[in-house]
Parts: sequence; C-alpha cells; structure tokens
Amino acid sequence: MIKFVQDREIYLEVIRDLVPTTSRQLCIATADIKDMYIERGAGEKIPFLQLLASLIERGVEVHLIHAKEPGPIFRKDFDRFPALFKGLKRVLCPRVHFKCIIIDGKLAYFGSANLTGAGMGAKGSTKHNFENGVITDNPELVAAQKTQFDQVWRGAHCPKCGRRKFCSDCPIASRDFKKL
Repeated sequence: MIKFVQDREIYLEVIRDLVPTTSRQLCIATADIKDMYIERGAGEKIPFLQLLASLIERGVEVHLIHAKEPGPIFRKDFDRFPALFKGLKRVLCPRVHFKCIIIDGKLAYFGSANLTGAGMGAKGSTKHNFENGVITDNPELVAAQKTQFDQVWRGAHCPKCGRRKFCSDCPIASRDFKKL
C-alpha cells in the first residue's frame, strides 16, 4: 500500500488512527514539535503526549528525533505524564528537517508535516497548514525511512556535521528529556 495524504487526513489517518495501534516501537522524526491534542470520542481531546505515555506504559519503545527544544506549553504538558520521563527516548539534532512516523518497522508516514497541531491538521479542517505525505507499508520504502532514522539516531552523521557546538546530543546522545 502506498497512499497519498494531505492536510487534515494526516492527523486523522496517522496520528488519530494509526499511532495508537503501535505494539512494539514508534519512531518519530520532526523539525518542530509542539503540543497537539487528539480527539477521543464525543468531544473529548487528550494531549498527544498522553497517547505517547500510554504507549510507553504498554511497553512500546518510543523514539523521538527533533531539531529544537519544544516550547513551554509542551513542557508543561510533558510534566503531567511521568511515563515520559522514564520511557521516551529522544535525540536533539539541529540538522533534522525530515518528518516521519514509523510504526513497528512495518508502516510509515513521511511527508512535509511537523509534529504540531497545525502541521498535522489536528486543529481542525480550517486551522491547518497545507501539508502532504505518504503512508506506506511497502517494505523497501519503510526500510529506507528506518535506515535514515537509525543513522541520525545513532549519530552516524555527527563526526562530519559541523554543528557540534549547537548539538548537545552529538555524538553520544543523552536520549531522554531530563534536560528539559
């Protein structure tokens, strides 16, 4: 399957419907990350961070690569979910601009949308950026995306990056949010 998605479809299909189905590992790469809320039933919304915490509590490995530190609203919500302190692994890399979500190494979204409400279309049908991407279970495409993710995750590019003074996680990364 290779499916083109755009605007609010990214939120509905990837964030709301697919991410919660993760059973083993969730890998997320984004340039920007902000607080985002997910619809759950009749008018209820929960923070995306609550969903990540519930995945961690179920034993899912959650790996996040992002380009800059999140803002104060994200940090305040982050502090509400203790499972994130123990289980969310992250790498901060100022060169990251690719965006992807890889579910259990078998399904991937990659496209233009940052992990923000406006980027993913979570704010509503009229409050979103114009974004697009692809959802796929094609083994070659998923493997290529996972290879790129893993290279950044383990710092394969760090020795030649030239941005070391801006990157506290390079080359041996502290992969948690204790620095927040």
